Amino acid sequence: MLTSEFPPQPGGIGNHAYNLAEGLQGHNYKVTVISDTRSKTGTPEKQFDRSCQATIVRISRKNLVVTYFKRIAVAFKYVKQNDTLIASGKFSLWVGAFLSLFISRKYIAVIHGSELQLGNQFLKIITNTALKQFHTVIAVSNYTKSLVSHLDFNNIHVIHNGFTLQKPMAVAKKHKPLPVLITVGNVTARKGQHNVIKALPQLLKIYPDLQYHIVGIPTEKERLQKLALDLNVEQAVYFHGCVSEDEKIRLLQQADVFMMLSETTKTGDAEGFGIAILEANALGIPAIGARNCGIEDAIKDKSSGRLVVHNDPYQCKEALEDILEKYQTYANNATSWSKQFSWDKVILKYLTHLQ
Repeated sequence: MLTSEFPPQPGGIGNHAYNLAEGLQGHNYKVTVISDTRSKTGTPEKQFDRSCQATIVRISRKNLVVTYFKRIAVAFKYVKQNDTLIASGKFSLWVGAFLSLFISRKYIAVIHGSELQLGNQFLKIITNTALKQFHTVIAVSNYTKSLVSHLDFNNIHVIHNGFTLQKPMAVAKKHKPLPVLITVGNVTARKGQHNVIKALPQLLKIYPDLQYHIVGIPTEKERLQKLALDLNVEQAVYFHGCVSEDEKIRLLQQADVFMMLSETTKTGDAEGFGIAILEANALGIPAIGARNCGIEDAIKDKSSGRLVVHNDPYQCKEALEDILEKYQTYANNATSWSKQFSWDKVILKYLTHLQ
């Protein structure tokens, strides 16, 4: 498996790659993962890799050109020793396609979204050409599949992303009078925390004690703090930064509604699915998410949550009112909905493409 991301560093592609590798290993496949060392010292990766069932091979990121050539050389070595290559992430797709020209193996591409909407037209052509070299293409959502519809693949399949929680799933809880909203994810334009903040003036008119908690790498925290100040809603916004898995679950369990008003950025960065939504659903927390991206596959509209236009505060207000009015029904539906996305079920779908 070639992947552009892998834990312990954060990232949806890395989370997917880890669970896929561990799931296949648990079904008697011998898996080798090739990924980068992203920390400065490499110590976090070494500690994490010791806990993995799969074999993890790391490439140090130093000189960019040297790193690229080393990735290709290491991948060449391990592809010759295995019968299938799974590529996940932009550069991994390129490398996999290149290797297919020299080594006859089964090649499977996993596509997420952002790698298909690159701003550079030349890189788009390279990616599209690379995908045509794979025997099977797996998209993590129907939205992601739609991004390559112009390529007319007859070998593309949708296997939704899976989730796993380190804690047991909680029983759906009753709604409290004080609505607490939460977003878990890197604080960036793609995740849409700014769209939630822009909706707060409308929401606070109805729920003056409402709280909005933002959990994740504080990449654009200062920009959002200024936005909250400009809108005079700073008293309702709480930044938590990166937190442990235990703390993340604790914060989720204190929330009423999960918010992910994602948007596609000017550089083409898009939400391919929205696995954090399913994690919240498993804890009995309904979600409000954006249309026109992979979130449409992660939320069953008017059942596990609501789908809205990402930058429409009035739709957001109406969706929140609807969920809070029928909270127990939404919470129960969210828990039930999440069960089909657990990795023990998702991995079985991948097995059908490896046999």
